Amino acid sequence: MTRTDFTKLVNLAQPRLGAKVTFATDDFFADKARLISPEDAVFIPGKYDDNGKWMDGWESRRKRGMGHDHAIIRLGQAGIIRGVDIDTSHFTGNFPPAASLDACVAEGDVPGEDAAWTEIVPATNLNGDSHHLIAVESDQPWTHLRLNIFPDGGVARLRVYGIMHKVWGKADAGMTIDLAALENGGRPVVANNEHFGVLANIMAPGKGINMGDGWETRRRREPGNDWAIIELGHAGTIEDILVDTAFFKGNFPSHISLQAALVTGGTDESLTVESQFWPELLSKQDLRADDEHPMKPTADLGPVSHVRINIFPDGGISRLRLMGKPHIG
Repeated sequence: MTRTDFTKLVNLAQPRLGAKVTFATDDFFADKARLISPEDAVFIPGKYDDNGKWMDGWESRRKRGMGHDHAIIRLGQAGIIRGVDIDTSHFTGNFPPAASLDACVAEGDVPGEDAAWTEIVPATNLNGDSHHLIAVESDQPWTHLRLNIFPDGGVARLRVYGIMHKVWGKADAGMTIDLAALENGGRPVVANNEHFGVLANIMAPGKGINMGDGWETRRRREPGNDWAIIELGHAGTIEDILVDTAFFKGNFPSHISLQAALVTGGTDESLTVESQFWPELLSKQDLRADDEHPMKPTADLGPVSHVRINIFPDGGISRLRLMGKPHIG
């Protein structure tokens, strides 16, 4: 997976998915919690607090001895990491010269001294006020990360891109769950446009918090319609559908339809072509502004693994819930 590809995945280190910065050796100048704030880092000229210049990120004091600083992030649940962004935005004369990232599997907020840490990003040179996109080659689900900075300084944000990991068992076969939910391993594959809001938002837990917390395309000025593809956390039979247009009032799609298929083989790129010919799971339905739309599939397709979302002609939706039973043989 290339550096640009992994940024299309879910940021596993976000508070709404349960992630938390649980420890830092030092956060004298800037609170460790800001390291995973969902908003982009900002710089506010002239803003100071009791310890000095206020910075939007995690920043330790100047080290006057041996060693280096580190922070520990607990993910909301285990995740398979495909890449990271170590972001030093607005840190110019106070960024670390280098950083590395370790991962482990552990219980609790802070792993114990016996935790088996594995280096997933080797020590890498950093630049000031820059994004550092680094691919990760690991299929192991991890629960905790340790960001090491050498020797001290400030990092604005850490983004951790990957897939939330769920262990499926026989007991799940009879349960009705949201097969598309991020916490169940659902994955955004591709959208033809994500100008105002990314596809992963519609799979996130809870209600949307504002119009920015959804998938929204630009205004279409040509024939056709916008579309996206998601992969379910597990192949299953979809029984109920909920389309939520919360906060989308003058910009909700007029209609929506869903296509679906049980996919074997191919790549994300080939899905874009193949999905045009998938059978309809949900025929074209009207949508309303700022409202929930409970629906039933209009066709019984049996177990499916991928769903194509068609919105007409453009606009935004806040959440999509695909409730059903996983197909566990």
